Amino acid sequence: MSWKDSIDPKLLAIVAQVDQKIAPRLAALDDQILDNQAKVLHAFQDHRVSEAHLNGTTGYGNYDEGRDTLEAIYADVLGGEAALVRPQFVSGTHAIGTALLGLTRPGDEILYITGEPYDTLQEVLGMSGNGIGSAKEYGIAANYVPLQDNGEVDFPAVKAALTDKTKLVVIQRSCGYATRKSFTIAKIKEMVDFVRGLKPDVWIFADNAYGEFSETLEPLDVGVDIMAGSLIKNGGGGLAKTGGYVVGRKDLVERVSYRFTVPGIGGEEGATYGYLLDMFEGFFVAPQTVGNAIKGAIFEAALLAELGLSVSPEWQEPRTDLIQTVNFGNKADMVKFAKAIQQSSPVDSYVEPIPEQMAGYEDEVIMAAGTFISGSTIEFSGDGPIRPPYTLYLQGGLTYAHIKLGIIQAAESTFYQH
Repeated sequence: MSWKDSIDPKLLAIVAQVDQKIAPRLAALDDQILDNQAKVLHAFQDHRVSEAHLNGTTGYGNYDEGRDTLEAIYADVLGGEAALVRPQFVSGTHAIGTALLGLTRPGDEILYITGEPYDTLQEVLGMSGNGIGSAKEYGIAANYVPLQDNGEVDFPAVKAALTDKTKLVVIQRSCGYATRKSFTIAKIKEMVDFVRGLKPDVWIFADNAYGEFSETLEPLDVGVDIMAGSLIKNGGGGLAKTGGYVVGRKDLVERVSYRFTVPGIGGEEGATYGYLLDMFEGFFVAPQTVGNAIKGAIFEAALLAELGLSVSPEWQEPRTDLIQTVNFGNKADMVKFAKAIQQSSPVDSYVEPIPEQMAGYEDEVIMAAGTFISGSTIEFSGDGPIRPPYTLYLQGGLTYAHIKLGIIQAAESTFYQH
């Protein structure tokens, strides 16, 4: 029995049209994958990675050559001078929050120029939640410049918002749970150049979540000083079991390291036993894994648009991260589609996701993710807050074939089942 036997013939006809339409776009991605894979391969070779680097350390983690080598590779590939790549980072929010709080002091200001930060970072900054341990409690101001109605940065408003207290300007590359488009590297360069022209001494930080290897350049390549992200997103390649990274200027990474551990220790300690093999191998396969996920996002956009849904980005638009947004316009279809995504998963396919209140989010959130690594969004998943316009954020996929099967089956379940 073929998987096609259970799919409505009308839907299969639409899939065939979509396949033909997007074929040149998918083929063009192969060149990007090759460029990024070459960059990673050469870094592994230049740093003479050996089997001894894969073992890790215990206890304090002093003199961990494998960890130091992995961090040097991250710095080289992502365009920085130094890096912290650690399993002790529990999430991307942890890595980003550690960087924001490590770079600023009481009386400083953190200024987001890409609109309101996403939900979990708002609690770190003290914009929501109980404020305990937040930037606000430490006397660090956190502000943001709203985007224009078209989703672009409001440069005159940025100019007006910059003050003598602005120590850190933040660019959030991905859309988070907003409906705007994610910002390409070209757009990020425009932001950096504008800010540098007004305040040359300000530090510029990029939240690079979902962005690694989605283009052939990274934010550090266009003037960003420091950035951070998660290893259960792009950089871990679907193999890293936990962790996050911070990479950028050496002096700034050192400052962050003192927040990560304590002053005097910084990045010199931190055991890695049982983690390094997955972290090395995950970073090595990440260009291909990210390429598969982007191909899947293009298919998602094309198919769901053909079914009458509002999607962003559209299939032919440039891609700068893994996220594909789909607006359902109502809660019922959004939840039904998310449940179908779960049913298409290799792990926990029998589990029924339900909307619930989660730490760090103001609205109920539904999360469909039957993944090998818990919460991994480099794996095929979909989630979103239950609020208008009822947008599901699709991301990831270790193989293009799995993404394609999952989306077809979710579309069948939501729109074609009688």
